[in-house]
Amino acid sequence: MPRYAANLTMLFTEVPSLDRPGLAAQAGFDGVEILFPYDHPAKDWLAALAGMPLAMINTPPGDWIAGDRGHAAVPGQESHFRDGFLRAADLASRLGAARVHVMAGVARGPIATQLYTDHLAWAAEAAPELTLTIEPLNTEDMPGYFLNDFDQAARILADLDNPRIGLQFDLWHAARIHGDPWMVWEKHKARVNHIQIAGFPTRAEPGGGGFDLTALFRDLDVMDYQGWVAAEYRPARATVHGLAWLHALKTHSRLIGV
Repeated sequence: MPRYAANLTMLFTEVPSLDRPGLAAQAGFDGVEILFPYDHPAKDWLAALAGMPLAMINTPPGDWIAGDRGHAAVPGQESHFRDGFLRAADLASRLGAARVHVMAGVARGPIATQLYTDHLAWAAEAAPELTLTIEPLNTEDMPGYFLNDFDQAARILADLDNPRIGLQFDLWHAARIHGDPWMVWEKHKARVNHIQIAGFPTRAEPGGGGFDLTALFRDLDVMDYQGWVAAEYRPARATVHGLAWLHALKTHSRLIGV
């Protein structure tokens, strides 16, 4: 059966951040992910998690209000990237995070591509205990974001040829970028090491939009997928009142023996 993680940056926002892991556990999630867990000390997060597995964190984005979206591909921001990555790697180690998403930032062109590739290689060497992931983000939600196409991501991963660096398949972004997320999945699933799901076209509770989640989980079983499936969506109402999708998928997986 796939392991389900609640994205605590977007779910259970009815309560303060440190209260969310407990609600996620009560709701039936197997773990959590936290996009930017840098506003609280590690000891506070450890107490809040109370043994709940942490699937993933992101590298620090920088000044979000000023437009920063990470630094890995941004010329002139090399020291910011390296300092931020080491901070993320240290926190991931303290919290037992399975993966770190390396945010590329706002950039474009061949120099950015080379810089991003070099920084990913450096990060893998600097933190040999970590698994890294990269995520294409659609440019309507993230204007100017460097990594904005799954084929682009696949080329970078092929150049790196490092089994500890993989692709993050976000259903929402795949649909927004390429139109057909199932085509994206079929083409790139061999490189995927983290999955995020949401409904389409509203980015609310998972389901709809013509994407068969049960077929996805059958694929994951065949692939012996060892990563997480994270719920990263904007609840249409209080989070706990919109979790029928989770219980339905878990029941379906048990019935078919996934």
